[in-house]
Amino acid sequence: MTSAPTSSEGAITLHRDDLPDGLTFNGSVAVDTETMGLNPHRDRLCLVQLSAGDGTAHLVQLRPVSLGGRGYDCPNLKSVLADPGLTKIMHFARFDVAILQHALGITVQPVVCTKIAARLVRTFTDRHGLAALCRDLLGVELSKQQQTSDWGAENLKPEQLAYAASDVLYLHALWAKMDSLLEREDRRALAQACFDFLPARARLDLMGYEDPDIFAHRA
Repeated sequence: MTSAPTSSEGAITLHRDDLPDGLTFNGSVAVDTETMGLNPHRDRLCLVQLSAGDGTAHLVQLRPVSLGGRGYDCPNLKSVLADPGLTKIMHFARFDVAILQHALGITVQPVVCTKIAARLVRTFTDRHGLAALCRDLLGVELSKQQQTSDWGAENLKPEQLAYAASDVLYLHALWAKMDSLLEREDRRALAQACFDFLPARARLDLMGYEDPDIFAHRA
């Protein structure tokens, strides 16, 4: 376990290979991932970020055996992500759920997704990215400079750690805003139905049903 310097966003703790014994989350946990690419069958899951919404980000670096790591042998992390009593707050959960289920062999639920919520209630704009939502709803500016950096590196740079942490440190506050908007617009039940479907949607994507989408009508 390595404690990185406290950033302007919050405290960052880097864990190698798994979460430590005894670290628990209650009620909900913000979750994000960093990978070598966007194809779960080809591209390695490198980092999983978690936050309890308390200003601290826990980053789990999943190192391959070739780098002295344990691969995806991370029982503590798997237990948290698969806990049916713990709500996972994500942004673009469709991808994160798919890569986590594929790499770790677990079912990730229950899940809520701020991107789906934004698309349901912010129909006056097409800006549904995390940076745009944090700026518009929380007044927080997120840097995306490290988004396409090498997440498979053995030693991640402080700038990478800060970027990765920022993707989970604000999700609790953002979800609170989105949940309120869903209630206001009477779309909370519809959103919940979408969230409940995410593990199945991820399995369909992994089976190759992303394109063509089985829900699309084609002659």
